[in-house]
Amino acid sequence: MTSLNDVLESSALTKVAGGMSFTEGPLWHPDGFFYFVDLFANRLYRLVPGGTPELVRTTEGGNGTTFDLQGRLIHCEGDGRKVTRLERDGTVTTIADRIDGKRLSRPNDVICHSNGMLLFTDPDFRVPLAQREIGHAAVYRIAPDGSVSEFLRVEYPNGLALSRDERTLYVANTRWTQYIHAVELDSAGNVVRRRIFADMSADGTSGVPDGMKIDEAGRVFCTGTGGVWVFEPDGRLIGIIAMPEVCANIAFGGPDLRTLLLTASTSVYTLRTKVPGLPHPWYSLRKA
Repeated sequence: MTSLNDVLESSALTKVAGGMSFTEGPLWHPDGFFYFVDLFANRLYRLVPGGTPELVRTTEGGNGTTFDLQGRLIHCEGDGRKVTRLERDGTVTTIADRIDGKRLSRPNDVICHSNGMLLFTDPDFRVPLAQREIGHAAVYRIAPDGSVSEFLRVEYPNGLALSRDERTLYVANTRWTQYIHAVELDSAGNVVRRRIFADMSADGTSGVPDGMKIDEAGRVFCTGTGGVWVFEPDGRLIGIIAMPEVCANIAFGGPDLRTLLLTASTSVYTLRTKVPGLPHPWYSLRKA
């Protein structure tokens, strides 16, 4: 039976940054650095392994991040109720802030499909009732042509991840009932059906289902109560990576994609794994 010893090179965490308000949005850039945000301080940083965080820009409640297929940084900015794109000249473009004329609530996490579509979560309960214009929480799609549409309704959607073949979308449900959805997609990336992949309910308040990533073996890593929960591809729990602070998100990085960056409350940590994480689809396009 698989254990965390089969997943991790060592259980020893390395603290690489501290003194933040609430860290989030980790993302590896193949030029050799991580992005991450200090959410409450409205700051986006870059961090070269072994270095100190460097400020990239200020945000409006910057949270989840990804790249598009052109390698431009895509960012959920919750306080601004929008999804943005950082252009190569340093300017910032809003690519989603409304659906059918109604303002988004608080975009949280975002991922990129190899067909170019972006998927992002919008849990509407994070804004006061009087300010909610849509009336429900959902996962939304930004098509390559820039159009925005509802993709999937989920009780309280948060973190997102795609399987290697992109036929399964994982959605972390954060509040009330804590679980991970597994959503079957067709070859075009459309929803076919869905099921509960894993129950993450647990006693305690030290974290909720939030940021999520997949490794090359198909294992699902999801933050939760007590640390980072690691699941087999069939949903069986392997174990929980214990964290000294509440961990909100994770990302695989480093040249071999075996360095797990963990954004945890006031700090950022790294941990080495035995199996690489799945690469972003832009990485292979960049090398072509």
